[in-house]
Amino acid sequence: MLPKNGELLGLAKTEFDVFITIDQNLTAQQNLNNINLAIIVLASPSNRLEVLKLLMPKVQEALATIQAGDVVTITLPDAIA
Repeated sequence: MLPKNGELLGLAKTEFDVFITIDQNLTAQQNLNNINLAIIVLASPSNRLEVLKLLMPKVQEALATIQAGDVVTITLPDAIA
């Protein structure tokens, strides 16, 4: 059985520095105050790979500066969305 979001975040914080998700409700559904993990939320109209690839340059920029406890939301440029 797959872990639920809260369990997944708990597992992720022990193994990773950054958690990348397409769950745009994550910040509303989870208490992130005690998670020592950086989170990047991909805000996209689609979860299709060809659409998510368009976000990767911004993800790379965020990865250079994000720190534990930060939550960064990355969106598509208006012209593409």
